[in-house]
This record gives sequence, structure tokens and C-alpha cells, in this order.
Amino acid sequence: MKRVGIYCGSFNPVHKGHMKIARGCIDQDLVDEVWIIPTGAYWDKNDLMPLKDRINMLKLVADDHIFINETYNELPYTYQIFEKLEVDYPEYQFHLILGGDNLPRFDQWRNYEKLLKYGFIVLPRDEIKTRQIRRIMKDLHKENYAILKMRQIDISSTFIRNNLDDYRKISRMIDKKVYDYLRSMEVSDAT
Repeated sequence: MKRVGIYCGSFNPVHKGHMKIARGCIDQDLVDEVWIIPTGAYWDKNDLMPLKDRINMLKLVADDHIFINETYNELPYTYQIFEKLEVDYPEYQFHLILGGDNLPRFDQWRNYEKLLKYGFIVLPRDEIKTRQIRRIMKDLHKENYAILKMRQIDISSTFIRNNLDDYRKISRMIDKKVYDYLRSMEVSDAT
């Protein structure tokens, strides 16, 4: 059975940290491939670039084991994405990739209980250490999870967007192809 990591987010824009997380899930043999699903809208974000542009940028950095999914982007809740995936791909085993900073309020996600049956791959954050992740998982009665072994990734999409005029400031954070795409968006918006 193919193991697929589902990585949902705004990717506004995609940066090297996002791709490092996706590749880490594969390299650590937690999944066979990762499907990135950029979301059409977010309840707490109103400054998103158009979805088609975020998808195009993701395609620039995808590879043989990281795929950009364009089917489930408009589903508003993560549990709906997983329900649809399970119907469409019953032969696959799906895992939710998420940052540890989501765990303290995970029980506030819409129908979070429906997601508990899937495996989780959790990325520790400075504010949420491995010990706290284990405690939260125990409180959720969740045993099928893995903690991604990776150093803290200190990259901000907001910082990238605010510094597009100086590639030197963001070159370690963003792929040059994505940067060029963002710059071309600015030029087309200006005309």
C-alpha cells in the first residue's frame, strides 16, 4: 500500500523550508511520496496570492516524489480533503503533515476527530518541543504518528513577500525559479 503524506497550506509563496519538510518525510521513510495541496482560502488569511500562481510556483520545485495536487484546493476543511482522498484513492494510506504549533489547538479544527484515524507526521517547532508533542498525542489517544527529525526552519513567507526587491536578502529562503515567477507577477500586475 502506497503511503502518501498530505501537506496542506497556503504556500504564499512556497519556500525552501516547505520543500525541506516534504523531502524530509520521504528521506526519513515516513511516506513514499508527498502531495502538496495549496488551499484556496484560509479563515485567518486574506492576503493570499491567486491560487493558480501558488500552484504554478509549487510546480517549479516539485520532483518525482513530491506532487502538486490541483483537485482538492477549494475544500475548506482538512477533514473534507481527507474524506475525499479516501474515496478517490482507497488503495493509498494517507498521513497528515503538520507543524507542532498546530497541535495545542488541534481539537478546535473542524471535525478534528475524523482526522485522528490517519497517521500524523509532526514537525517540532521552537515553542512546541518533542515532549509536548508526545503529551498532546497521548491526550488525543493517538498512537499512529511520527515526529519529523529536522532542525528548526526559520523562514517566513511574509518576510519573503516584503523583500522581493532584494533577492540577496531572501536567496537562502526561496528557489530562484520561484523568485523569478514572483517578480514576473509584479511586472504583469504593474502593466
